[in-house]
Amino acid sequence: MNRYDPDLDLPAQAWLQLDEQEQINLVEQYHRVARITVPNAKLNAIIHTILETQLAQQIPEVRRTFERLHSEGLDRHETIHAIGLVLANHMNSLLGRSNESEDANSKYFADLEALTAATWRAS
Repeated sequence: MNRYDPDLDLPAQAWLQLDEQEQINLVEQYHRVARITVPNAKLNAIIHTILETQLAQQIPEVRRTFERLHSEGLDRHETIHAIGLVLANHMNSLLGRSNESEDANSKYFADLEALTAATWRAS
C-alpha cells in the first residue's frame, strides 16, 4: 500500500501489515497533497491511523458506529473525524485516570453509541 485516501475503504490486511509510522506518514501525505489544513497535522494523522486500524481489526463498536454514521449521511472522511473526536476526548480523559480496575474502553464505546451525524454536525 503506497497511498491513503480517507474516502475509500482500505484493504484491511494491507493496512495492518504497514508499520504504524508508515500509516501515519501516508495519512499526513494525503492531507498535505489534498491541501487540507487541520490545527495539528500530526495529531490528525495519529487519530486517523488509530481509527483505520480499529476498523481494519473489525472492533464491533467502532465498526457499528462507522456504518451508522455513514448511513446517516456522513461521508467516509467526515465519519473518521466524527469518531476521531470521540476517540480524542477518550484519550484525553485517560490521561488523568486513576481507577485502573474500570474497563478503559467502556466509556469510549458508550460515547460512540451516543454519537450521531446530527450531533457531529452541531459540534
